[in-house]
Amino acid sequence: MSAGIYNFILDQGSTWNLNIVYKDPSGTPINLTGYTAEMQIRETPSNNSVLTLSTGGNGIVITGATGNIALTATDEQTQAIESGMYVYDLELNLAGVRTRLIQGSVTVSAEVTQ
Repeated sequence: MSAGIYNFILDQGSTWNLNIVYKDPSGTPINLTGYTAEMQIRETPSNNSVLTLSTGGNGIVITGATGNIALTATDEQTQAIESGMYVYDLELNLAGVRTRLIQGSVTVSAEVTQ
């Protein structure tokens, strides 16, 4: 199965949250017990990451049986990203088998109030 496409706007200097429930084609949540995850935002796929989130206390929390994936970037993390267009993907990993769940573009909207 190909990765889903999800494009979003990230407000520079603000806390960002996204909750995803991974479901099978019939709408039943997929049990993610034992999975890890990583998400990177980059200017282009070959550039260095401007933001990396991962399980293990680094911005991604997986709730196994419910299929829920909670992504969070702090206001300090988003403040450090220059405004502009970026690309990202979110990958799941189970015992060395990597699956790209979603991918797309990120528009970082410049913060005015500082």
